[in-house]
Amino acid sequence: MELTTELVDGALIANAKGRIDSGNAKAFHDSLEEAISANEGGVVIDCEALDYISSAGLRVFLMVAKGLQRQNRPFVICSLSSIMRAHFTLSGFDRIMQIKGTRSEALASFGD
Repeated sequence: MELTTELVDGALIANAKGRIDSGNAKAFHDSLEEAISANEGGVVIDCEALDYISSAGLRVFLMVAKGLQRQNRPFVICSLSSIMRAHFTLSGFDRIMQIKGTRSEALASFGD
């Protein structure tokens, strides 16, 4: 698992790469929370390079979504492969958090 971040128009873009599973979910969560706490804008997790996510990884997304919701900060996931999208849909996460097809769509949704 690799996590890189960048700021785009005041929004934090977190790029997830590789696999998120029980072996690295805590490290992913800690890195993501550190990046989020250093910024005040909305958050996009770009999953274009994400190959696999386990239930432990999905739990991280849920915890981050709930934390940002408490802060009234926008949170969007984007660029899920069809397999990753199926995981999010089957788990019901598509009803809990916004999922957009592209990074541009995710950033545009912050204006809604």
